[in-house]
Amino acid sequence: MKWIDRKFDFDFPVSRYPEFIQKLKDTIPHLHFLVHSTRLDFLKIKVDEKWSIQEIIGHLNSTDQLLAGRLEDYLEEKEELRPADLSGNRTNQENYNDSEIRYILKQFDEQRSAFLQKLETLDAQIFERTALHPRLQIPMRLCDMLYFYTEHDQHHLNRISELLEQFEANDEL
Repeated sequence: MKWIDRKFDFDFPVSRYPEFIQKLKDTIPHLHFLVHSTRLDFLKIKVDEKWSIQEIIGHLNSTDQLLAGRLEDYLEEKEELRPADLSGNRTNQENYNDSEIRYILKQFDEQRSAFLQKLETLDAQIFERTALHPRLQIPMRLCDMLYFYTEHDQHHLNRISELLEQFEANDEL
């Protein structure tokens, strides 16, 4: 299923926000494990004109910039969150396949870590703040947004794993 077609229920208590922060942290070592456990030539292969593994990781860099901006929206108590680039053009324009994977991972690590450090300084009440999500057109608490991004991370981690399984299976032939 495409990410954009996913539906979400945010019917959980706001007290779950530490769990979501931890899941966002866990993406960093998970990406490193996936990348370091595979051949470098697999990282740049595009299948069916979709993003390569490197491009997916680059996309996570791009969405982390949006995530940081949306956190600012909550802190400034804006009524609506800033919109995402639904076209994927930003990821495509970055030409991540022309970069070294260690640079892309380093950039992701730094951005994600800075975001997480900022979250850890916030009072628990801030995770209850709401703003309208522009695409979903529903009010979303900061806690909900964290869950949303954990699901986004998992969506792309699953895609990376699928690609690696496919490449390794074909490599054995």
